[in-house]
Parts: sequence; C-alpha cells; structure tokens
Amino acid sequence: MNKQWVLATGNKGKVKEMSELLNSFSIDVLPQSHFDVSEVAETGTTFVENAIIKARHAAKVTGLPAIADDSGLEVDFLSGQPGIYSSRFAGENATDQDNIDLLLSRLKGVGEAQRNARFQCVLVYMRHELDPTPIICQGTWEGTITDKENGENGFGYDPIFWVESDQCSSAQLTKQRKSELSHRGKALTLLVEKLKVQLGQ
Repeated sequence: MNKQWVLATGNKGKVKEMSELLNSFSIDVLPQSHFDVSEVAETGTTFVENAIIKARHAAKVTGLPAIADDSGLEVDFLSGQPGIYSSRFAGENATDQDNIDLLLSRLKGVGEAQRNARFQCVLVYMRHELDPTPIICQGTWEGTITDKENGENGFGYDPIFWVESDQCSSAQLTKQRKSELSHRGKALTLLVEKLKVQLGQ
C-alpha cells in the first residue's frame, strides 16, 4: 500500500488534523502544495461534486491516493447560503473576516430563532484518479449564528458559530472538543472506519 497520500488542500489546519487521525495507519499525509499541485476550479454545485473534483485532480497530478474535503456553512434564513461558496462568500480573494462581516450584515436584525445554521463537511478518498468507487463521508454540525464574534481559536466562521451544548462559540472550544463535535471530526471518524475495512485493519 502507498504510504504517502495527498490531501487536496493548502489549509495547514486541515493537513494537521488529517495527519493526526491517519497516524494509526502509518500513512504520511502531505498537502498538495508539497507536490506543486495547482488549485482546481470548483465547478460543482454540491459539496460532493467539488470534493470529488479536488480529489481526482490531486490524484491525477501526483499519482497518489488523494483525500479532499469540501465544507461550508448553511444558514437557514439565507436559504442555505453561503453553502459551497463559504470560503469565497465575500468574493474570490475574501478573508475569513470579510466573509464573517458579510454574513453578519446579511443577518442584521434577524432574531435568534431564525439564525439556525449548520456546518457541512464531505470527505472523499480516491485510490487513484479513475477510482470508480470513491469513499464518500459526510458530517453535519448544528448551531446558530451569533450577532458578534467570540473566541480566538479555529478559523473561518468559528467565532460566530454558537455551540448550544457547550454554551460557547466554536472558536472558544479546545481543539480536542472541537474535533469531537465538528462536522469535519464526524466525517473523519466515518472515513477512518471505512478505511479500516478497505485497508484490512
């Protein structure tokens, strides 16, 4: 089995998270930037399509098994926006702060009962670029959008995502607690379970 896998992202937080989880398989997870893999246009209309596009591209360029995720925030009041456009909600080169500011402005004056939201994460594992049966795992994390930012941890929309069970924002959770609760943590747990079956462990 190939001991090196490529993770189709440049996000250091995601690479670290994934590496720690796949340690038990003695697999070295490297970001696609390590192989000079270019970003690929996310032309899909769903998280699943975009994750497959990214995984296939990384596998094709590197010749290695690839993992990709597509994740985002769905806000009920905004009919599921920003959704697949979460990272570029405020524009192609938007910062996390730009995206947060735009979302809060769109929800200005909206009552707490209508601020329900959830993070979605779809993870795809492809053995090679032509893999006809990629492993697809989905995790969901329910919460609400606050009207101001709280906390310094995490990234993206974490400072405005309220976690009812812990009475704090996602950005106020410890790293360990976040991985227990989060959409990505849930999707990763499912992926590890399915990989154990596929890898015979």
